[in-house]
Amino acid sequence: MLPGGVFNQSYAKDVAIVRTKTQWLILFAALAFMFLIPVFANDYWLGWLTKLCITIVAVLGLHILTGLCGQFSIGHAAFVGVGAYTAAILTTKYGVSGWLCLPISALVTGSVGLLFGLPCFRLKGFYLAVSTLAASFIIIWCMRHFATWTGGLEGLDVVTLKIGAADLSYNQPAYWLAAAVLVVATYCAKNIQRTSVGRAFVAIRDNELAAEVNGISVFRYKMLAFFISCLFAGVAGWLWANTQMRVTPDQFRLNDSIWYFGMLVIGGIGSTSGVFFGAVSLRALQVTIDQVAPMIQSVQLVIALNLVVFSGVIVLFLLFVPRGITSLWEKLKLQYRLHPFSY
Repeated sequence: MLPGGVFNQSYAKDVAIVRTKTQWLILFAALAFMFLIPVFANDYWLGWLTKLCITIVAVLGLHILTGLCGQFSIGHAAFVGVGAYTAAILTTKYGVSGWLCLPISALVTGSVGLLFGLPCFRLKGFYLAVSTLAASFIIIWCMRHFATWTGGLEGLDVVTLKIGAADLSYNQPAYWLAAAVLVVATYCAKNIQRTSVGRAFVAIRDNELAAEVNGISVFRYKMLAFFISCLFAGVAGWLWANTQMRVTPDQFRLNDSIWYFGMLVIGGIGSTSGVFFGAVSLRALQVTIDQVAPMIQSVQLVIALNLVVFSGVIVLFLLFVPRGITSLWEKLKLQYRLHPFSY
C-alpha cells in the first residue's frame, strides 16, 4: 500500500523495492549515516557494529530458510564457522587470495548445507530442528579434532585482507567492508523474496501438499533453500574471519545458533526488515547486560542473567507480539499511508 494520493502507472514501478521519493530519501540518508558512523564512533562501537553487520548477514540466510521456506535450523552458526574456516585454511595454508576466498567460502558452505539438507528432506518441524542440531555438533567436532587443517582448539590466524596497500583488519576499514557486504546481502535477500523462487518457498512454507499439487518440486526448492541459506552463512563466515583475524571452534557455538533463531522470532519471521529489528534488539540487549555485569560480583549470576533475560524476552514476544517487531512497524507505516483517512 502506498501513501494517500500516490499511485503507480507501470508494472515495473509496482514491483520496485523503493517506490516513492520519501523512500528514496530515507534510503540515501540511512546509507550515508551507515558509512559515516566511523567518523564519530570509537573503536569499541565500531567493533560492535562490525559484528552486528556479520550477524545480520548470517540471519538473512536463516530468514530465507526458515522465514520463507519454513524449514527450521538450529545449526546455522556452525555453517558460519564452515565459511570462516574455509577462508582461514585457504589463506593460511595454501596462500589463496582473501578476495578469491569469498566465493569459495560461500560455495563450500552451500555444498555442506546441501550435504546435511539431503537427509532432512523427509523431516519436518521438531525432527528437522533436531537433525540440524546434530549437524552443528558434527561440524564443531570436525573443527576441534581435524587439527592438521583447523588448528584444533587453538584455531587459526587469518592472513590480512588488503585493497592495494590498505589494511582491512583495522576497525574502520573492517566496518566499511562488513557494511558494504551487508547492503549487497540485503538487496539479494529482498529480491529472492520477490522472485518465482521466493514465491515457491512461501508456498512450501504455507502448505507443502498444496505446493506439490500445484507443480512445485518440494525437494528441489527445499534443497535450494538450504543452499542459499548456507551461501549467506558462508559470506558471514568469510567476513568474520577477515575482520576478527582468528577463528576458533568456540566462536560458533550452539548458543549463537539459538540467538540467530531468537532474532527471527523477535524481529518477525518472514520479513527482511524483521531480521534487522531482531538482530539490533538482541545485540543491544546483550550490550546492556554486559554493561550491568561489572556491578554483579558473581560470575555464575551474570551467566544466568544473560540466559534468563534472553529467554524471558523471547517468551514475552511469543505471548504478546507473536508476529515480532515488524508487525508494529507495519502498523505504523499503515497509519502514515492512510493519513488523513481514519480507516
